Amino acid sequence: MESALQRTGSSFRDMYEAFLPMVYRLAYTFLKNPQDSEDAAQETFLRLMRLTKPLQSREHCKAWLIVTVGNVCKDMLRRKRHTELPLEDCYDLQAEPAPDHELLREIMELPDKYKTAVYLYYYEGYSVKEMAELLGQERETVKTWLRRARAQLKQRLGEDFDA
Repeated sequence: MESALQRTGSSFRDMYEAFLPMVYRLAYTFLKNPQDSEDAAQETFLRLMRLTKPLQSREHCKAWLIVTVGNVCKDMLRRKRHTELPLEDCYDLQAEPAPDHELLREIMELPDKYKTAVYLYYYEGYSVKEMAELLGQERETVKTWLRRARAQLKQRLGEDFDA
């Protein structure tokens, strides 16, 4: 597609504008916090700018961004677990209001592999075959993740869920 030096100009801006909403949404499914999701999206695009190998196509760039934002979020979650805040510093903190959409809340509670599979399949429109290639998994594994995610959602939502 282009070298790292060319990625700083208009083609980078085009990729940023085209894929920022997707990267942010995926980050939000992992982090459940707008500020952290913005940080993850920013870090993902910084990594794209620093990438030295060329990307063959726009779809390859999209796939690279999806995998990278997932890795960035997992790194952030690992670091966050090791951060401790004294209890007295927590009095003024307020939680973000939870999204009002029950399905979205339940999707965000799924294990990471199920959440990613649901997001890629339902929100980004990837096929199972494409997801398997993107995630480096067998097609049957991805199908199992989707089936288990649907079963968990149906159990949690009852009659309100129709996959």
